Amino acid sequence: MKGRITGIGGVFFKSKDPKALKSWYSESFGLSMDEYGHSFTWRNDENPDEQCLTQWSPMAADTDYYAPSQAEFMINYRVEHLDELLQHLRSKGVEQVGDIQSFEYGRFAWVLDPEGRKIELWEPVDAPLL
Repeated sequence: MKGRITGIGGVFFKSKDPKALKSWYSESFGLSMDEYGHSFTWRNDENPDEQCLTQWSPMAADTDYYAPSQAEFMINYRVEHLDELLQHLRSKGVEQVGDIQSFEYGRFAWVLDPEGRKIELWEPVDAPLL
């Protein structure tokens, strides 16, 4: 199979007060924050010259970004060959939510796991975010 998960791209979760929570994590753990949260940078084991990132992001408790899921969190997985992966998932009966979206930092698609949690799939281009 050509399409696959290569790592965690981000962890997104609902928060009663995202601004206060980001401030607490910044003060308590020394994490630098931006409007989205914190970006952890790391190196690709298979290509050590490649710098990658994983996003940590508290979001408003009333966000509809995870819809149709009712879960309190959503995991973003870094993937290779998004189109092939989606084709494989659809062939297995996995429900895709919405259309693929493209940005300068990569392409995104969403599916539901068997328990109804929304999963974000990201075919990354890390450079614009670093």
